Amino acid sequence: MRSIRIRDLILVTSVASAVALTAAPVSAQQPYDGLWSVTVVTKTGSCEPSSSSTVNVVDGKISAQGAGISGTVGSGGLVRVSINGAYANGQLSGNSGSGKWNGASAGVPCSGRWEASRQ
Repeated sequence: MRSIRIRDLILVTSVASAVALTAAPVSAQQPYDGLWSVTVVTKTGSCEPSSSSTVNVVDGKISAQGAGISGTVGSGGLVRVSINGAYANGQLSGNSGSGKWNGASAGVPCSGRWEASRQ
């Protein structure tokens, strides 16, 4: 009778472990992962007046096709980005966000705002 209880305990433990492993995500998706449409507007300086692009966030890391961009989005939505000598920071919340940026064009400082929406 004791060997049956031990066998049952081992079986229950094995099944519980298997269920826990299959329920665990392969990659923990961050709340802001996905494609984002970003519009950048210059408020001061001689940088391009406005531009739009699409960025991808994967595991909280920001990237864009053909752009030298590096940055992160924290689990609370805090954004920090560097792209071609310009720097941006701000906040995402839900499916949108905004912030400020600064950089230079031909050595002349410029700055502005950015807005993003999830695609």
